[in-house]
Order: sequence, then structure tokens, then C-alpha cells
Amino acid sequence: MKDCKAVREQLALLLYGELSFDEEERIESHLDACVDCRAALKREKELHAAFDQYEATPSPSLLRDCREDLAIRLMEEAAVPRPAHDGWWDRLIDALTWRPTGALMRPVGALTLMAIGFGAARMLPASLSANAQFAGLVPGAARVRYVEPASDGKIQIVLDETRQRIVSGRLDDQQIKTLLLTAAKDPSDPGLRAETVDILNTRAQSADVRDALIYSVQRDQNAGVRMKALDGLKPYAQEPEVRAALTQVLLKDSNPGLRTQAIDLLTKGSSVDRQVIGTLQELMLRGEQQGYVRERCRRVLEAMNASLETY
Repeated sequence: MKDCKAVREQLALLLYGELSFDEEERIESHLDACVDCRAALKREKELHAAFDQYEATPSPSLLRDCREDLAIRLMEEAAVPRPAHDGWWDRLIDALTWRPTGALMRPVGALTLMAIGFGAARMLPASLSANAQFAGLVPGAARVRYVEPASDGKIQIVLDETRQRIVSGRLDDQQIKTLLLTAAKDPSDPGLRAETVDILNTRAQSADVRDALIYSVQRDQNAGVRMKALDGLKPYAQEPEVRAALTQVLLKDSNPGLRTQAIDLLTKGSSVDRQVIGTLQELMLRGEQQGYVRERCRRVLEAMNASLETY
């Protein structure tokens, strides 16, 4: 019961992706063995989904009260005596902040500020201008709501912050890649994860992208997302970390289609390592329940003249 209480206190953090890898492993292991905690996780997911569908809209009366409070504060601020300013910059600041001393300068100040802004934008390096849309962006703090490839080769990403924001860029842009890697683990939207994994598959040669695909194929709750992630890993089936993930899919995944694909990838080629043979023999020995998977194991072992049992 102590373990259950500790796990349930961290379910929200699990769904938000705020736990360390070791903490997630511990909780996932507990969930595999505890029916009650799996039911608690399902309720937590339903609660989060309900929150995502709710959008708070302030009433007109509340907006009116807030505007009146703001007007009073501005009047109080304007009534505070200020020292005289002789410099042009001080008078410009007075004009733009509606100080009494700058009443005559307001139009000039506004035009000056526009000119400064226009000139600065023209003189900014292109790289700085391109990165302006990412200013203040903290991956993980903003939720990726939707991703979509654009016709010009860029990726368009809709972010949920205080309000939605759209950023775009090519998959080679580090900020875009970071957002996609975050979206691939979004716990509440399998459609978003599937679309994101589909995009990441085109860059599976990158180690951090492969790590994200391995995470998806081993731990995503949606079989369709796991299948897409497996598609992206197929060209790298000889990599040790990918083979380890495929072995876990073969031993633990509930989807027979994924498991048979894992068998095909692990046994592809003229030589099959002893660890794979041992895994297939283990499945036969423990009485594999999925008929097609059991038959596929049997055929592979017979083709390699290997025993159907371990010794």
C-alpha cells in the first residue's frame, strides 16, 4: 500500500513528463503489476483530457472591472511628482509612458520609436531575425498542440502557451527538433505523437531522434504510434541499442504485429546471434500464447537448425 500511495502521488508528474528516467521505470514496473494503480492512471488521464477541453473565458463584467482598476492605477502613477528631465531620451520616455511632462512629445516619440524599430529590423542579421520567433521559448513549458509538414520543406508547429503560438522552421533547426522530440512523448494526444514520429522517421540517422523512436516503440501506450516508431528504426536494426529495444518488444509487447516484425528484423541476414536464438527459445518454452508469433518463432528456429527449447 505504501508503494501504491507513492506511485499515485506521482501519476500527474508521469503524464506531464516531469519524472527522471529511473523514476519512470520504477512507476512503469509497478503499474505492470498493479491493477488498482493502472485504474488510477486511467482516471488521471481522463481528468487531464477534461482539463484540456476546458477553456476559461472571462466575463464582460470582470474585464470591465480590470480595465477600471488599470485606469485608476495609471491616474495614481501620473499624479506622483517626478523630477524634471532635460535630455531628449528622458522626454521620449515620458511621452511613450504618458507622463504629463511629455504631452507635446507623444506624437514625435511614437514616430521615433517606429523609426528605430524599423531601422533595427533592417540591420539585424538574418539569423537573429529567424530566431526571433523562438525568443523566450522554454521546451517543456509550452505544450505542442499540432505539427504539420509544409510544402516548402519546413515544419509548422502550433504551441499552447498562455495562448497558442505558431513557429515554423526546417527539421535541421535545433529548436524545431527539440519541440518535436518533446511532442513525441506527449502523454495526452496519440494523434500528435503519431504525426510527430512520422516526421522524426525522416531523421532517424540522428542519435537523439533514434533514442526518441526507441522510447516510443518500447513505452508508448498506443500500438499505432509504436508501429510508426518501429518503421523508423528498421534501417538501423543492426545497431545494438535498437536490437535491445526489438528484443523487449518481442518479449513484452501486446501487439502480435509488432512482435512478428521484431522477429523479422532480429533474424534478418545470414547470421543470427545466440542471444536472439535464446530469446526465441524462451518464448517457445514459456508457452507463447499468440499463435502466429509462436509459429513464426518455430519456423525461424527450425530454419537455423536450432532446438525449440533452451538447455
